[in-house]
Amino acid sequence: MDTIANLKAFVATADAGSLSGAARQLGVVPSVISKRIDQLEWRIRARLFNRSTRKLALTDVGERYLLTVRETIRQVDDTLAGMARASSELEGHIRVKIPTTLGVLYLSEILNDFLRSQPMISMDIVLADRSVNPLEEGFDIAIGALAELYGQVQDLPLCLMKRFLCAAPSYLQRRGTPMRPADLAGHDCLVFTTSGARWEFQSDQGLIGIDVRPKLSTNDGAAICQAALAGGGIAVLSDYLASAALQSGQLLEVLPGFAIPGLWLKALVPTKRIELPRVRMLLDWLEQNLKPQPPWDNTQRAHA
Repeated sequence: MDTIANLKAFVATADAGSLSGAARQLGVVPSVISKRIDQLEWRIRARLFNRSTRKLALTDVGERYLLTVRETIRQVDDTLAGMARASSELEGHIRVKIPTTLGVLYLSEILNDFLRSQPMISMDIVLADRSVNPLEEGFDIAIGALAELYGQVQDLPLCLMKRFLCAAPSYLQRRGTPMRPADLAGHDCLVFTTSGARWEFQSDQGLIGIDVRPKLSTNDGAAICQAALAGGGIAVLSDYLASAALQSGQLLEVLPGFAIPGLWLKALVPTKRIELPRVRMLLDWLEQNLKPQPPWDNTQRAHA
């Protein structure tokens, strides 16, 4: 019985929530995952999942030992990676969380290029638009722009993301153009759920905060951008979403005299993981590809 393979099947199933999802992650068929979990449950004389026709749910035992098993697998991978370094080969597994839209548009390509350059490294990429504590959720690196701090986790800045207040010409023609932040109270606003409906602006008198009325709330940045392009309202958009549309005139900047503070895209890394060679190499790779200028900021906007 391959205990490590069985433990990996357990963690993959817990993460995916299904045998088929775990099978896709590990590159095997679902029956293999089912057999490995059966073997593990037989070995410990306890059930790890409550099975139904519709879903799998962790039992109390499975819930209690998931983090321990995940850490055990990491230690084994780290040991194998250390042995591989003796032959000048870098290997091991990296688990990364990235924002959904930014990941699809840019970060996935950067990470795939890294994998192609490192044939002995494998990677699990999870797309999520929420703050993640990488230590608790088992990530080597969690990339995001929310201002969250966690114990025993290092916060490494990658690049500054500029943000703009935008609307389509059709919307502004129909509803008028706001002249000051307070005017937004009478407008349809497109709100990124994670950031909330309170928008802040820089002014000569300091920071101004405005509570806006959401016409649309969603946790997907691309959906907000599409709604803005369709004339659905006014939105705060990061430069990776807005720059091309601002250049082409599909979107216009609103309230250009009141800048919106930018957000730092950061890598959150558990302190005990940061000096692992494969994690350190990926962090260096991200910095090389995002500094001093991220790929979505390769042209200057022409509408000054």
